[in-house]
Amino acid sequence: MEDFETASRKYFKVLEDRGKQSKVYKPHQLAGLELAKILDDDNHKSLYIKLAKFYDNTSLLSLAKRIDERKDIDNKGAYFMKMLKSLKND
Repeated sequence: MEDFETASRKYFKVLEDRGKQSKVYKPHQLAGLELAKILDDDNHKSLYIKLAKFYDNTSLLSLAKRIDERKDIDNKGAYFMKMLKSLKND
């Protein structure tokens, strides 16, 4: 029988691996994570997931892709929010 220390190391390794797996259950979660990836803004994943819940995902993704194509933008996330605000007013 394994000693307690070895068994606990294995258990914590399983928990660590489980924490690294993606837990995407809804389409807006996937869209939000894609937005964060496109805009290189992993720190604000939850914001993009929330936006994807309330806005049309295809328009959000197309806006993010257009912003990503422009190489003169330093902070893509901030520019995305500014463009989203103007998109919302239209």
